[in-house]
Amino acid sequence: MDIRALSALQSYNSARPATQPDPATGNGASFLGQTATDFAATLQQGEQAAMSAMTGNADPHTLVQALAQTELAVETAVTVRNKVVEAYQEILRMPV
Repeated sequence: MDIRALSALQSYNSARPATQPDPATGNGASFLGQTATDFAATLQQGEQAAMSAMTGNADPHTLVQALAQTELAVETAVTVRNKVVEAYQEILRMPV
C-alpha cells in the first residue's frame, strides 16, 4: 500500500469527527425550536410589562427595558427572515 494513501486516510479519519454534529450541543432543529421559544418568551415579557405599567404596578424603567428587549428581538427576527428569503431567491435564480 502506498504510504501517501495511508497518510491521507489517517488525516481524513482524524478530521471526520469535526464534521459530525455534536449531540451535546444539539442539532439545528432543537436550536431553532429553542430560539423560537426564547423569542416568544421575550414578547410575552414585554406584553406583561406593558400591562403592568398601564395598571400602575410597574415602574417606567422596567417598561422601557422590556420594550427595548422586545424591539431588539423583533428586529433580529425580521433580519433573519430577510436573509432566509434572500437566500431562497438566490437559489431560485440558479440555473438548473
